[in-house]
Amino acid sequence: MRWRIRKCPGCGRYSLKETCPVCGNETKIAHPPKFSPEDPYGEYRRRLKRELLGIGKVKA
Repeated sequence: MRWRIRKCPGCGRYSLKETCPVCGNETKIAHPPKFSPEDPYGEYRRRLKRELLGIGKVKA
């Protein structure tokens, strides 16, 4: 099932459209992804987040 409600990160309004009818920004899905303890891609997501934020072990 796909979520229909979307939220504009610019003005914070909710919409069903891909673009915000008020400010024209691209809307994002308003719901977080489902949680699964057996998340097959969790390690990769966390590693990418650490790399983007510059957090983690320093390689010599």
